[in-house]
Amino acid sequence: MADFEEIYKEYYPQIYYYLLKLSSDKDCAEELTQETFFRALKSIDSFRGDCEISTWLCQIAKNCFYTYARREKITVNSDILHNEEITGKSVEEVVSDKEAYIKIQEILHKIGDPYKEVFWMRAFAELSFAQIASIHGKTEGWARVTYHRAKMMVKEGLE
Repeated sequence: MADFEEIYKEYYPQIYYYLLKLSSDKDCAEELTQETFFRALKSIDSFRGDCEISTWLCQIAKNCFYTYARREKITVNSDILHNEEITGKSVEEVVSDKEAYIKIQEILHKIGDPYKEVFWMRAFAELSFAQIASIHGKTEGWARVTYHRAKMMVKEGLE
């Protein structure tokens, strides 16, 4: 149990931030983060160790969010913000520029999955390509190529 407390302390911020970006709601993210760690605690014995603990927790968090979204009948909106690598602007600058924000959302909405989701995981949740690959059950090369293609689609849409 003491080991799980350490896991909780270390990974709570990452999981909370990930869910905050998925849900765009602080209360929802907090509730889903608690649900994620509750599920993780219940199934910690089934953790095989063939991926990083953070990858495993992100997968649980993603599943919690999708369950919540289905239950509440809300549309999953992973096209939240954009990053400096694409626009050359900070997140704050993009948010303050409402036109750019709307344009980026439109572009991401048109891209579709898995590009939108991989782009989000890399750009906003700051997951490694290995973590993204593990969550999707694919190779690291697949995650890199998918992210690169998504980034190019967004750049084209902005031009």
